[in-house]
Amino acid sequence: MLEQHYLTSLFEPKSVAVIGASDRENSVGNIIFKNILDSGYQGRLYPINPKHSTIQGVQAYASIEEIGARVELAVIATRPQTVPTIVEQCGRSGIKNVIVITAGFAEAGHAGAALERKMLEIARSYSVRVLGPNCLGILRPPLGLNATFAKVSANAGNLALISQSGAMCAAVLDWAKANGVGFSSVVSLGSTADVDFGEILDYLIYDNRTHYILLYIEGIRNSRRFMSSLRSAARIKPIILLKAGRHAAGSAAVQTHSGMIAGSDAVFDAAVRRAGVVRVKNVGQLFYASKALASKFRPLGKRLAIITNGGGPGAMAADRAGDLDIPLAQLNMETVQKLNACLPSTWSRANPIDIVGDATPERYRDAILAVAADADVDGILVMLTPQAMTQPAEVARAVIDAHEQTGKALLTCWMGEEQVAAARKMLEDAGIPAFRMPETAVELYFHISTYYRNQKLLLQTPMPTSRQERPETEGAKMLIEAVLSERRKVLSEMESKAILRAFRIPVAQTMVARTPTEALLLAEQIGFPIAMKVDSPDLVHKTDAGGVRLNITNAPAVRNAYHDIIETVQKKHPSARINGVSIEPYLARPHGRELMLGVVRDPIFGPIITFGAGGTEVEIFSDRAVALPPLNGFLAQGLIRSTRASKLLGEFRNMPPADLDALEDVLLNISEMVCELPWLQELDLNPLIVDENGAIAADARIVIDYAPVTGDRYSHMAIHPYPVHLMQEWQLPDGRIVTIRPIRPEDAEMEKDFVSRMSDESKYYRFMDTIRELTQPMLVRFTQIDYDREMALVATIEGEDGMDHQIGVSRYVTNPDGESVEFALAVADDWQKHGIGRKLMTALIDCARTKGYRAVVGDVLALNTKMFRLMTSLGFTIHPHPEDAAVKRVVKPLQG
Repeated sequence: MLEQHYLTSLFEPKSVAVIGASDRENSVGNIIFKNILDSGYQGRLYPINPKHSTIQGVQAYASIEEIGARVELAVIATRPQTVPTIVEQCGRSGIKNVIVITAGFAEAGHAGAALERKMLEIARSYSVRVLGPNCLGILRPPLGLNATFAKVSANAGNLALISQSGAMCAAVLDWAKANGVGFSSVVSLGSTADVDFGEILDYLIYDNRTHYILLYIEGIRNSRRFMSSLRSAARIKPIILLKAGRHAAGSAAVQTHSGMIAGSDAVFDAAVRRAGVVRVKNVGQLFYASKALASKFRPLGKRLAIITNGGGPGAMAADRAGDLDIPLAQLNMETVQKLNACLPSTWSRANPIDIVGDATPERYRDAILAVAADADVDGILVMLTPQAMTQPAEVARAVIDAHEQTGKALLTCWMGEEQVAAARKMLEDAGIPAFRMPETAVELYFHISTYYRNQKLLLQTPMPTSRQERPETEGAKMLIEAVLSERRKVLSEMESKAILRAFRIPVAQTMVARTPTEALLLAEQIGFPIAMKVDSPDLVHKTDAGGVRLNITNAPAVRNAYHDIIETVQKKHPSARINGVSIEPYLARPHGRELMLGVVRDPIFGPIITFGAGGTEVEIFSDRAVALPPLNGFLAQGLIRSTRASKLLGEFRNMPPADLDALEDVLLNISEMVCELPWLQELDLNPLIVDENGAIAADARIVIDYAPVTGDRYSHMAIHPYPVHLMQEWQLPDGRIVTIRPIRPEDAEMEKDFVSRMSDESKYYRFMDTIRELTQPMLVRFTQIDYDREMALVATIEGEDGMDHQIGVSRYVTNPDGESVEFALAVADDWQKHGIGRKLMTALIDCARTKGYRAVVGDVLALNTKMFRLMTSLGFTIHPHPEDAAVKRVVKPLQG
């Protein structure tokens, strides 16, 4: 495996040139060069300035090309007009990474945008990566590198900060210095014209110095790369995120500052939740969350116990917990008995636990020890208000002592200032989060407990989904192409429902009548009662336009309704195009719940699935939840539960519970439609009627547009869906069928069984270890993969029990160099010598080649002669391993 990430020379340069270094006080070039000198950087440092022979006592050079030695990183702090030429000089000198501090590019208007394009074209022609422009720079405190123009340094630590705002970086650094928080890296991205969040996150995944990551985001350029990297990083390291532009005014400010378009905040929120990331709302919460992470504050869950010496402050904390849906822990009987024994009779006997205003340090300690032993308590908030008999410092010592004994997640709130300041500092020095106000403490608990809850959600293995027939995707595509050839983008209701039927979504049969006589004939054919609706591409809300008549039970009513619909719509909307009137069965479902299911396009994250209450009052109730496709059953259930409408789906009054499985199937089929139809711009199913007998779409509207032609069939998606097109079947000589397909999360048990049945020798050859079976984290890691950056293909065969059984697997992961992949291969012992390994490797190599990787590499134990024979026959070459004589490295170039 190639160990070095391609951004290593940006983060760990052995030599740095500062272009625009200066002796002029308070100039950007002066501060950057002085910061590097003062930070104790051990590498070679070159100031570049044609007007001086020395800069701050160091020999200066007129240009980067005059140095005559290898330079790994260039920091550019000159006028924007000079930057493209300087980048070209860096490229000619073999420099692979530059930091452009200079502002005045895309964020400054058309001229600046043109200058930025020119700079990037030159950089790409020399394979130079650009951090910035308009950025603060980069800090690597463990390496003694401060290549920024911030006037404050940073202590070494394990937090990494990535920010699009240099001012935000400076503010965080100033706060961190005063609070004793250290950093592994501080990266100011600026305009992210080239190097972006995704690539920095990829590097930090491999950086052993980084344990936690903080992000400040204003906008995203490449949503696929961002989501892929964010999800990969969040599986390994806690991530706290703050995003500007939650409202219209903030979005406008973001566009002015960074030149980026901000998409829907609700969609962004859904995206980061999907990635297992915690989002905070303000700078204060970011500071507190980062400090809590650094102090290893880890709640086991959300159930909070509040211990206080004042009823009012305890109630304030409980109210804020209620706002954030943090449940107050229900104390078990044993805990209550312990508290009865150590507290006065006047204690609250409930949570919040009011231990009374004269509480002594011993009373605090005993209460904490009793509550911490309660299995139903995930975290404890200890509060103190300074009263006449209170001893803030002594109580703080008692809290620290109790915390050391229990280890349960604990945070504190010492209200006030002068009387409690020293006690708060004692708590902070002991690594216990300490706050002035109860609301702030509860907000921190919410954010950190949410992170650890999300981590648990990432480890869940979704249950297998039911087998369904494949959708008629080709028929849907042909219909879309036919509509586009007619220069139309809004499908009729009949066309929309035909698309839905192709993806197995139940719809009410619909036919369009263009005359009253046709309406009568269709009504007789469908059968009474019927519903009649105007068919017009210009009307989104047919009811509001007067174009809907329901529960029509006889022929005379059909004729009257037809004329009435046409006349009413023409009067209200004289310019609307009317194709006729659609006739469909009237869905009389007394227990039906009217829901809305839709698809919209976000400018950043692409297609988004929306769900909530439906019917004619849909805008009034504004009950909406959004999710990024693709969905699985677990995510679909979460989307349903996140709406108020979900409360109507259970049994209540005289209504039986709705068929939630049918609703889930509709969501999954809509998700598949979104993945496979890049032309889809809008979809509106309103109402989608769900009752105890299933779900059916009564009305449907689809808007399409031309899709860009790319090599990636899922380029319209922020999250790469399951690659159905990679499925293939292969017939063995005995007639049995082997299916080769990408792995799914639902394959977890099958994968676990496959590994458990491997012989000890096969396990050792595959894992280079004597593992007995896959652990739960390994199982999740192997089955819940990101198809955009890795691939795992399983070979399955149907057993006598009618179930699929895994007989082999091949997989690759992207190497840190970004250009090659490392493979692994395993075949069940009783299926070796059947050609399974060759088929799996051939399919895997084709996947890697299609993705544009340059090479497939792998490490093979020197004793594994069978693997070497297979690799040689597939065109791999065998090389010595650079670090281990017991292992050989095999390499297959894919290009050139």
